[in-house]
Amino acid sequence: MPIHAVNDFVIRFANVNGSGSASANLLFARSIMRMGVPIAPRNIFPSNIQGLPTWYEVRVSEQGRLGARGGADILVAMNPQTFIQDIAAIEPGGYLFYDSTRPMPPSALRDDLTVIGMPLTEICAAEYDDPRQRQLYKNIVYVGALAALLDIDVAVMEKLAAETFKGKERLLEANRRALNIGFDQAKARFNCPLGIRVRRSDAVGERILVEGNFAAGLGAVYGGATVCAWYPITPSTSLAEAFERNCARFRIDPATGKKNFAFVQAEDEIAAIGIAVGAGWNGARAFTTTSGPGISLMQEFFGLAYFAEIPVVVFDVQRGGPSTGMPTRTQQSDLLLCAFASHGDTKHVLLLPDGPGEAFEFTVSAFDLAERLQTPIFVMLDLD
Repeated sequence: MPIHAVNDFVIRFANVNGSGSASANLLFARSIMRMGVPIAPRNIFPSNIQGLPTWYEVRVSEQGRLGARGGADILVAMNPQTFIQDIAAIEPGGYLFYDSTRPMPPSALRDDLTVIGMPLTEICAAEYDDPRQRQLYKNIVYVGALAALLDIDVAVMEKLAAETFKGKERLLEANRRALNIGFDQAKARFNCPLGIRVRRSDAVGERILVEGNFAAGLGAVYGGATVCAWYPITPSTSLAEAFERNCARFRIDPATGKKNFAFVQAEDEIAAIGIAVGAGWNGARAFTTTSGPGISLMQEFFGLAYFAEIPVVVFDVQRGGPSTGMPTRTQQSDLLLCAFASHGDTKHVLLLPDGPGEAFEFTVSAFDLAERLQTPIFVMLDLD
C-alpha cells in the first residue's frame, strides 16, 4: 500500500559528488519552506573526491521536528553505484524516482515500492547541446519533476531561482526553463501528485534556514569577537568563513572603509590557537575554530590560557578521523578531550548547542563567559 502523507515525510537524494546537485537540492528544500512548511535538511557528504557518492536528506514536518527520523519515504536515486543500498533504506510503501535512461538492475527493485522512472538524461540530451549543461540542468529538471509529483508550487521555485540569479538573466532563464521542462514532463507522464505531497501552511513562523556553522559565525560577530585565527579543517572551515563574511557586512567602518576585525589564516592549528590566545591576552575577544585533530595539537596552549587566565573561545566541530575517508562523518568523540584539555588540573566550560538556534545563542554566551571567567570556553558542534 503506497504511503499517503501531507507535510510529513522524508525525502533522500542520492547523488554523485561534483555533479552540481547541491544547489538544486537546496532549491527544492527552500521551496517547501517558502510554502510555510518547516524542514530539517542535512548533507551527508563523505570525504570524497569528485565522482563518489553524496547524499542530501530533507525531513518535512509541519510539527517542526528537526531530528533525523531514519528511513526515507521517497528516494531520488541519481547514483547507480549506490542503487541497492539506497533502495533498501526506503520505507515499505515508499516511492522511488530515478533516471530511467539507464535501466534499474532487477536485483535493486522491491515489490512494495512505487517506481517512477523518468528518462532525465534522454530529455536533457534533446534540450541541451553542451555536455556540462546536460549534467547540471538534469538536476534542475528532476527538481521540476518533483514539484509536479509532490504538488509543490513551481512558481515558488521560479521566485527562488530569480533571487539566486539576480542580475544574471541568462542563468535565471536557463534554470527557469529546466524547472518547467521537468514539471511539464512529469505532468504528462505520471498521475500527479503522489500520495506524498506538500500543502501550503503557516507553520514556519519567524524561523530561517541556516547552517549551524553559519549561525555560530554570525554569533561570534554579535558576541563581540574581533579576532579569528584558524587553519582549514573539515568540517569547521565554513564557521571561520561565515565570521569573515558577516564581518564584511557589519564590521567595516562606512566612513573610512577600515576593517574593525582581524581574520588570520595561520600556518597550522598550533599557530592558530597561539594567535587567538595572544589576542585574548591583549584584551580582544578572540577565537579559533577546528575539529578533533586540531584539538589534539592545541593542548599546550589550552593549558597556558587556563593557568594564565586568558579568555579565548574554541569551536570544535566534531568529526571522525584522523584523515581522509572518515572526517566528515558525524561524531561526538571530543567531549572528554575538551573538558579536561591540557596536561594537568584543568576543567573547562563546554557549551553544547542542540541546533543552529543554540549555536548562535551559545556562541554569544561563550564570549561573555570567557571574559567573565578569564578562561578558555569550548563550543562543541558536529555535522548534524
